[in-house]
This record gives sequence, structure tokens and C-alpha cells, in this order.
Amino acid sequence: MQDGRVASSPGPGAGAEPSSPTSKWRRLFQVTLPGCWGALIGACLSFTPSLLPRGGVLQGLICGISAAIGYGLGVVAACIWRAFADREARPARRTSWYVLLAAAAVLFGLSFAFGQYWQHEIRQLMGVTDYNVYTAIASPFVAALVFWLLLLAGRGIRGAYRWIARLLGRWIGARAATAVGWLLVAGVAWAAFTGLLLNGFVSAANESFSLRDTQTPEGVHQPETALRSGGPGSLVPWDSLGREGRVFIGGGPSARDIGAFTHRTAQEPIRAYAGLATSDDTEARAARAVADLERAGGFERENLLVATTTGSGWIDPAAVDTFEYLGNGDSATVAIQYSYLPSWLSYLVDQSKARAAGRELFDAVYDTWSKLPQDQRPRLFVAGESLGSFGGETAFSGEYDLRNRTAGSLFAGPPNFNTLFREFSDHRDAASPEIEPVYKDGRTVRFTDDPATGIPPQDRPWDGTRVLYLMHPSDPIVWWSPSLALSEPDWIGQEPGSDVLEEMVWLPVVTFWQVTADLPFSTGVPDGHGHKYKAEYVDGWNAVMRPTGFTAQDLDRLRDIVGR
Repeated sequence: MQDGRVASSPGPGAGAEPSSPTSKWRRLFQVTLPGCWGALIGACLSFTPSLLPRGGVLQGLICGISAAIGYGLGVVAACIWRAFADREARPARRTSWYVLLAAAAVLFGLSFAFGQYWQHEIRQLMGVTDYNVYTAIASPFVAALVFWLLLLAGRGIRGAYRWIARLLGRWIGARAATAVGWLLVAGVAWAAFTGLLLNGFVSAANESFSLRDTQTPEGVHQPETALRSGGPGSLVPWDSLGREGRVFIGGGPSARDIGAFTHRTAQEPIRAYAGLATSDDTEARAARAVADLERAGGFERENLLVATTTGSGWIDPAAVDTFEYLGNGDSATVAIQYSYLPSWLSYLVDQSKARAAGRELFDAVYDTWSKLPQDQRPRLFVAGESLGSFGGETAFSGEYDLRNRTAGSLFAGPPNFNTLFREFSDHRDAASPEIEPVYKDGRTVRFTDDPATGIPPQDRPWDGTRVLYLMHPSDPIVWWSPSLALSEPDWIGQEPGSDVLEEMVWLPVVTFWQVTADLPFSTGVPDGHGHKYKAEYVDGWNAVMRPTGFTAQDLDRLRDIVGR
């Protein structure tokens, strides 16, 4: 160690370091032995099974990033060891490199083979038939490219630090220059990432999706009925609904569709919605949506649903369509938009907006609903999927509040940071697993991954208000948490769910990274797995609403209808 700098161990056959331009480029691509061992371990661990199946290119990307992380950890570990051993860095022996190469050939080959086997097993569990052998073969090459790009980026940051340290060394001591140089580079890198890259990306995405929000998808038309926002007499202009709002208002079953299913005379469902362009203020937007709901007669229906949207204002059509079918059309639904961004990006940056939207909308509905005579009030329900469940929960303080102020709730794919979801799960009955917890004997709140097969505890009464959470064992949005990096969660240590491999084990840092990598692709799997809940809404709403007159065959037909 000289002047506060640690020399890198050169590769096999490397000699003294000349100062020519060619030698500088060679040094740029030199690697250290401890770093390479860390990279090998990281690359091999990237093939361990996670929650969702992966294609070859994605696996190569994850492998390359894992290798780069492992390389960095190996280098840091070596620096720490040398500091305690009070010795300088020195070139590795040629034999040590041969041992590494032999170990890499064996370990990486075995890891790749086991990874392909585990991916096959995950695809089998989820009924995924897509498989491209060419991208699988290409994944190691993708990994190598990603690894070197990240390594060169790290070398660039290190070069900037050394340049700053040398510059500062003209005025201050070597150790101080080293420390200040690292602080400056780390600060600039973090500021660039959060201020320029992250915030710039979010701003650009917001601008892009705000333009998309002005578009109307083909086949969606302004309603001709006064029972929908944007229609005749509506307090909310059609152009202010936003793209997803217009899809929601322009979609759904008609009275004729519902009657054909129920074999009864059905009503035309009411749908009220307010987009971001309706009002700049969340409270005012919620008030406008509720006013339009009241104008259309929504508080005169038997069933009233407050739905919190996800991301750009999207509502899963299966959730509301099922609610309307099972209510024979004697229903009303109200929702508001709180973001232009798609769900996965809103999940990262718009949590506060989802919280405000869920709370303001329910409070506005409840204010009007609570003033009605008790025998004239509709049954009041709450629903939300993903970030929508997070927003839907925020209007309530706990189990009793949900029980006292609603007739039922249906939350699908709740993110792990949901306050009430975590409260119910963390305080579950001792004998129940985390993937299907039982809270207070299931008296109000229950959980299931497939309501068609039963909702535990089936031997206990479920009277009064019913609150149901739908959550798949393979849904990374449900299970992702920063705590995965350092502590093993119960859902991994306990018996796995039906679509999760038994071979999935918890490894410090690795499991956190694996589940994190699953997040962007959580909806790229068949219904009933990952973050796709369309298949569960029929039986979920049937359990929460408790409609009469429907047989098992009727529910099968309804699943086919809403699944189209």
C-alpha cells in the first residue's frame, strides 16, 4: 500500500507496470484473484431458484450483475484481510490462477446445469411452455458482457477517486486526501444517480406517460348513458378521465350481459371516475368523483365499491366486472387516478400518492354514505390490487375499523410494506404459515392463494364483515422486503407454496437480490401465479359478497367470462 492506494494483483504472467498507453489499457482489464473468486461465487449463486421462471437473456443479466457484486465484495474482503494482516498487496501465484480456472469450469458448469433444471421445474409448476434454448446458451456470454461493463464502470469511478486524491495531495496529507477523495467521488456518484439518473428518469417517464394518458385506446368510446362518468350530465368531462379512466368507464358488462349470466332482470352498473386532469388536488378529485357517483344514483344501489387504482389509474377489469356480475348489476363503483406512471414505477416512487388517494376517496364516500338512513345505505365494499391495496388500507386503522365501516374488502397482491397486511401477518396465530396466515381465528380477516379450494380456517365461523387477501406464494411483490438481505423470512423457512420450489433457500444478500430481480417480471406468468390474480376474483368476491342463487357451475361460467 503506497500513498493510500492498494495495488491490484495482476493476472498470470503480468510483470512490472510500465507507463506506456498500452500498459494502461492492460491494467484497466486486469483483475485480482480475490475479486475473481467473489465473482465466481456470485455468478454461481445467481442460478439458484427464485420465485419466477427466467429466460436466458434475463438470467445472463442477473448473473453478470451478481458476478460484479461478488467481485467487489471479494476485493473489499481482501483489503480488510490485508489491513488486519498488516501486509501489502502482492501478485498471485500462477498456480493460484490455474486453481481458479479449474474451479470456475467445474462450479460454473454445475451451477449452469442445475439452474437449467430448476428453471424447468419452475416452468412446470406454473404451466409456462415458452423456452428458448439459444438464449439459454447465450446467457453466460450476456453475463460476461454485463460483468465487464460494470467492472469498467467501477474502474472509472476508482480512476476519478485517484485523480482527485492526487490533486488534493498537493495541499493536504496522503491519508486525508484519500479519505476526502472517496467522500467526494461517492457523494458525486450518489447525487448523479439520485438527482440526474433516477429523478431524471422519473421525470422523463412522467412526461412520456402523461402524453400517453391523453390517448384513448381503439374500441373505447364515450358512454351514452348518464350512469357513467364522462356521459350525459356527468360532472367529470370525458377528456379529463385519462387513458385508464376511459378504459374503465367504457368497459364492463351491460345489463344485458349480466342478465344473460344470472337469468334475471339485471340493472346497468354505475361507474364513477376522476382522472388527474379532473383536478390537481387529490381531495378535490375525490370529491368530484363522489359527487358524480351521487348524481348517477350510486348511493341508491345495493352494492357500492370503492376501488383504489394501481399506478396510472388502472383497475383490473376482472375485479370490477365480477363485482357487477355477482351483484346482478345493482352496483356502483368509484375510483380516482393518482399518477401517470405504470404500476411498477409507481410502486417505487408514488407510494405517498397512493396513500392519499385511498384515504381521501374512501373518506369522501363514507362521509356521504354515513349520512344516509341506515335502511337506505348500500353495502359498502373496498378493493385494491398491488399498490391499490396499499392505498385502500390507509383509510383504516385496523381490523375493527374495517369491520365497522365496510361490508367487506378484497385486497389482491398486497406489497410487503402494507401496514395492515404486515400487522395481520406478523401477529398471525402461531400454528399458521406466513404464506397463508390465520389472524384471530379468521373472525374478520383471512388469506388465501386460491379461494376456489377453500379459505382457512374453514372450520371457524366467518360472520359479519369479511376481509380477504389474495396472495400467491410466487408473488415477489408480496414477499419483497429490504430485510431479506440479512434475515431469513418465515415464508422461506416454512413449507413452500404450491408454485414455489422446495430447493429455494435463504442466502444472505443473494435472496434479496434474486427476489428484487423478479419484481419487474411479476406479471409475465400465467394467471394464478406471480402477480396475476384475474383467476381468483370470482371465488374471492363470491366469498366476500356472499350472493345468493349461484351454483358452482355458475361460478365456472363466470370465470370463463371475466377471463376472456
